[in-house]
Amino acid sequence: MRERLLTRILPAAIGLIAMAVLAHWLLIAPAMPVVAQRVPGLDKFDPSKVIVTNVDMRGELVQGDGRPAELPGSWPRFRGPNRDGLVADTTPLKRALDPATTKKLWEVKLGEGYAGPVIHNGMVHLLDYDEHASADTLRCWSLADGKEIWRRAYHVKVKRYHGMSRTTPAVTDKYVVTLGPKCHVVCADARSGEYLWGIDLVKEYKTAVPPWYAGQCPLIDNDLAIIAPGGESLVIAVDCATGQVKWKTPNPRQWEMTHTSLVKMSFAGKSFYIYHGSAGVAGIDAADGQILWMTDAAKTLAPDGKISPDCTYWQVTTATVGTPVICGEDRIFIVGAYDAGSMMLQLTQVDGKIVPKCLWRVPASVFESDQQTPVYYKGYIYGVPRSEQLVCLDMNGKPAWQSTARNRFGRCPFLIADGMIIVLNDDGVLTLAEASPKAYKVITSVQVFHEPHEPWGIMAMAQGRLLVRDLTRLVCLDLRKEAP
Repeated sequence: MRERLLTRILPAAIGLIAMAVLAHWLLIAPAMPVVAQRVPGLDKFDPSKVIVTNVDMRGELVQGDGRPAELPGSWPRFRGPNRDGLVADTTPLKRALDPATTKKLWEVKLGEGYAGPVIHNGMVHLLDYDEHASADTLRCWSLADGKEIWRRAYHVKVKRYHGMSRTTPAVTDKYVVTLGPKCHVVCADARSGEYLWGIDLVKEYKTAVPPWYAGQCPLIDNDLAIIAPGGESLVIAVDCATGQVKWKTPNPRQWEMTHTSLVKMSFAGKSFYIYHGSAGVAGIDAADGQILWMTDAAKTLAPDGKISPDCTYWQVTTATVGTPVICGEDRIFIVGAYDAGSMMLQLTQVDGKIVPKCLWRVPASVFESDQQTPVYYKGYIYGVPRSEQLVCLDMNGKPAWQSTARNRFGRCPFLIADGMIIVLNDDGVLTLAEASPKAYKVITSVQVFHEPHEPWGIMAMAQGRLLVRDLTRLVCLDLRKEAP
């Protein structure tokens, strides 16, 4: 009798105890974390506070079995030959893409990141990150078949922080220059991979590593590597042959390094580099590094307390991403991020000096970009702003059109070639659309990546060969209309 009673009571007691434990856990357990926008600080990691010293940038060179291809065409730096996102060669491209006819020439695996490739002399260079070896790794492949020719790696510990690699090298017949995630600049022989020199910007110029690591892409101009460290020098010019610093630009307002890259412009008989810094925009004399012009250092407020639209004050508080876009002879489009909106500058000449004037500003709801730089083409600006829809702006900042709500592209890259906008979306679909202000018109599209993840790295294109990547893969596509 007693055993039967225990048999009935014991399971009920165990059930009550389990319910009590569950209730207690629900009451004291922390709430599930909320997925937040990608904003510095919320990540609980700030790369600018992490200083890496004594990095041996000479590293190690490993030879592969690839060979440079005997193929024409060049995309030697960030955003192409003129840093404008335009394919200058006249190779006719296909107007119909489908899985059967869109030929994938080759594919290689990469470390996590968004670093862009360059193309020159039948070779493809890309600054990768090898997580297994904890090394920034400059890789060189054949453009023809993707076989690795060589790789050069130096050890530097990089923590995953929305990917690891971000920058695009600059390459010439002789040199290739890279800027690593923690601001290590390395110059190597473009063909052999032989180490020439290196500069630790944090150590030598007190550079603050930007949020999500360095995104600035180096520029080579007349065999000088042009870099914007911030810190002790706003911009420096380094002889690619010797590593000797030819000139340094002072940094009177203590601007920090941003994710933007330098672009060269000529106006009023002067050639200068435009730099979009942490608290403004400046023109740096290409001859000696002197500051020719800067945007205002202080805010000018309108009666309603807002920034006056006719002032040139410019500052992005979270991250400065988009590279300045040259629009004709005297205009520069400055694209902001994280609620900064965008601005059109016009350069004027006053008493022999170059003076920037703000023509107009638009709020973030009209145009800004957290990731990619827009493209200026035949009097219009094309880009993918916060709405993630492709937008065409006229030179007064008014939208001529935008793609439909169903045609969203995320944070993905684009360029213009053969009269078409070539754009990749977050789903790995490549779309070709008319580069015309009349209307948004899709020509064709094709699935490039299956199960893609963050295909945000900038594209490269030469003679109809298109290089695109997602987080861990680089693919070469043949888009030539008449491919042999």
